[in-house]
Amino acid sequence: MKGHIQQRGKNSWRLKFDAGRDEKTGERKIQYHTFRGTKRQAQVKLAELIASVSQAKYIEPNKITVGDFVSDRVDQWEARGDISARTAQRYRQLVRHQIVPYIGTMLLQKLRPLDVEHWHATLRTSGKMRGKGNLSSRTIGHAHKILGKALSDAAENELVHRNVARLKRPKATDSNCNNMVIVRDVPALLEKLQGAPLRLPAMLGLLCGLRLGEVLALRWSHIDGKVIHVREAIEQTKAHGIRFKPTKSRAGRRSITMPDEVIEALQAYRREQLELRLQLGLGRLSDATLLFWDELDDRPRSIYTVSRAWGDFAARIGMPDLTFHGLRHSHASQLIDAGVDIVTISKRLGHAKPDITLRVYAHLVKEDDSKAAAAINAALQG
Repeated sequence: MKGHIQQRGKNSWRLKFDAGRDEKTGERKIQYHTFRGTKRQAQVKLAELIASVSQAKYIEPNKITVGDFVSDRVDQWEARGDISARTAQRYRQLVRHQIVPYIGTMLLQKLRPLDVEHWHATLRTSGKMRGKGNLSSRTIGHAHKILGKALSDAAENELVHRNVARLKRPKATDSNCNNMVIVRDVPALLEKLQGAPLRLPAMLGLLCGLRLGEVLALRWSHIDGKVIHVREAIEQTKAHGIRFKPTKSRAGRRSITMPDEVIEALQAYRREQLELRLQLGLGRLSDATLLFWDELDDRPRSIYTVSRAWGDFAARIGMPDLTFHGLRHSHASQLIDAGVDIVTISKRLGHAKPDITLRVYAHLVKEDDSKAAAAINAALQG
């Protein structure tokens, strides 16, 4: 395999070499590479290029930028069904705000580990939209995950030599709920919920561990005596609006036994709904009717609207940092405090595996470690 060096200027060289044959036409491919350095260094570089061709490791140069490639991969992941529309929407936000402004114009093949390291540092100091404040390590981790996933695809399809995101990982992030506000005084919150429009949805999150999307997708056919059958969830995106989808995982399709207080609240709510429907001339409730239907707009409740309404309510009761998802985490905390085994907690929350539950709530389990010693003492004494 042959190569040639031609001087273009002071310490500038054009490397010409045979890159094999075109798979479609069978014609020989000649590649050119500009190199800056001494002639000896240029000779070493040419030898490396020729060796990479003979070892089938040579990758042809291209002008694809990081921003264009990552954006295209998000589109492909959604089209293939690898990610949901909701996840794709979140990925695009991260690409638009945390990737494109900083490394988006860089050539994909020119991205180096030091570039990734510098990107992390920049995000930490000025990564928020409009430059207001530092970006959380968790958001940096999410943006890095998207970049790394795209670069894995690039390496697999021989567009880059390696996935440089694997060589420079961001600072480890805390678990989802390490910094999340959880409810310590459940009876006090239930008292404040009396008469509130979101009382029943909040109880389903706090006392049953349901996600908001699961709550809003509940139908009366899913209520079976003391048991709730979780079968689907609502997803809301700008691209597709509100639509129903299967639960987050196979384990998310689960049956949950309700505490008495939720059962009583459901019965009272059903009576209220029957009266309202009769007043509106909508007839009786069918099994397919959603528990939480927006009668005025004649459509399922909006996740965004309910989230904002909960935020307003939480602020009024002096708990502005308590999110609706924090109710679900509070439920897990109640179960851990009660000494419920991790497998049962995992099934109730709809996690695919118990180790997911352990990762998310490890800090709560550590806080509660004293109960393990108490259980051993009780066993020894009994």
